[in-house]
Amino acid sequence: MPSAEPPDRRLRPGPADAARVAGDDGAEAALLGDDGAEAAFLGDDGAEAALPGDDGAEAALAGEDRPDGGPPTDGGPAGTPAVDRDPEPTLPEPVRQRIISLAAAALPTLPFEELPPPLRRVAKFAPNRRARLGGGPIATQLATDPLFRQRVATRILAEADELGAAVVAGDTPAAADPVQVAALAYLVRPPRWRDLVEDAGAAVRAEADTAVVAELVRDAERRASRAEHDRAVAKVEADKLRDEVARLREELGQLREEARVLGRSLRETQARERRAAELLATEKGRAARAAADHEAELRRVRARLAEAEAAAGAVRQTAKEARSVDDARLWLLLETIGRAAVGLRRELALDPADRLPADYVADAFAERPAAATSARALDADDPARLDELLALPRAHLLVDGYNVTKRGFGEMSLEQQRKRLITGLGGIAAQTGDEVTVVFDGAERMHGLPPAPRGVRVLFSRRGETADDLIRRLVRAEPAGRPVVVVSSDREVADGVRRHGAYPLGADALLRRLARS
Repeated sequence: MPSAEPPDRRLRPGPADAARVAGDDGAEAALLGDDGAEAAFLGDDGAEAALPGDDGAEAALAGEDRPDGGPPTDGGPAGTPAVDRDPEPTLPEPVRQRIISLAAAALPTLPFEELPPPLRRVAKFAPNRRARLGGGPIATQLATDPLFRQRVATRILAEADELGAAVVAGDTPAAADPVQVAALAYLVRPPRWRDLVEDAGAAVRAEADTAVVAELVRDAERRASRAEHDRAVAKVEADKLRDEVARLREELGQLREEARVLGRSLRETQARERRAAELLATEKGRAARAAADHEAELRRVRARLAEAEAAAGAVRQTAKEARSVDDARLWLLLETIGRAAVGLRRELALDPADRLPADYVADAFAERPAAATSARALDADDPARLDELLALPRAHLLVDGYNVTKRGFGEMSLEQQRKRLITGLGGIAAQTGDEVTVVFDGAERMHGLPPAPRGVRVLFSRRGETADDLIRRLVRAEPAGRPVVVVSSDREVADGVRRHGAYPLGADALLRRLARS
């Protein structure tokens, strides 16, 4: 592989190398990529100021100092880079970015001691951050340190293959990327490398101009296409407008015809309105006369109504006096009957009865349970029908026990059913003061029953007899005319007691009354 510069192992370190190894605050500042480092890479006045060392340092990099102060020659030791005293050319931005990218990729391949101190930390950056964050320090060192630039160029030429050899020979392929050729020429610096950089800049500018021209052509084509489209749209819109004008003219003719028809209708309507106004005035006169007649008739009716009200008041007064006489006669009759009943009771020497008809039936045809524990009374609100019947004087309430409990508390045991029903009936007896009897089937298996509440009689049918039979017997034992209320959902029981003058009610009436307690 031909090389524009000899291997770096034959270079003699000069004063510039010693200054670079020592490092200073300026090298650390170059790591941050400030404006001075960027200007040094572009080759302007700032770059000239950033060059390390003086003429003596440049002479040391060249390998020897001329005693007369003239420019260095290539007659020094082999491999020593010659110092280019011409100012750095202004690089196109794509070339500058490519140079920094190539140098950043070559940094990790250099030994650590060969790296300038400002770039030693940059070499440790990740590949994707090295060129972006260390571009300023890399540009500064490439512009000011020929030895570092030679080492980087050596690594890059090793990877560039035939293109690198062509750049060193000064004969670049026509199809090669001008940006890559300019970047390699800047680093290797063969003869006419400035021309290669200028050619790359011209190529970049030509590409930019071509892109601008292409964009202008595309924009012109878009405008022409849009103008053609607008012309077609305008033509379609014009056709639509012509059709719309024709349609509007036709509608205008129709509207004119309708206006003529409406004008005739309006004149006819106005004539009818005038005739109607004349008829209305005539009818108003007739209505005024009728209203006057009705007003006179109303005054006559009011006078008759006043006379009728006076006559009705006299009749009411007469009826009130007559009713007062009737009330006095009725009170006197009732008083006489009451005193006659008291005298008859005194004459017959009748003592007050301590036993009721149901007690005789219970003694003859039923068994009473033995007393056990106490029970409690509950307050309740009676349903309307049951309340109406129990409000009758000396009413007797008969309840078919298991018929009611199995309908309302069927999920409980029989003992709990009986206890709940008897307790509720105790509340009814306490509120109404009526006689209450509840009848259950069979008493031979009943032991330890609680005592019945005050006013409640608890009966069990005997062997061979059902509670329904006992209820019928109790109803027949009551005197005619005494209100007896039988609570049972058994239709046969209800029909039987109704024939004997009792009032049958369904079990739901009593259950609703007990549920409200």
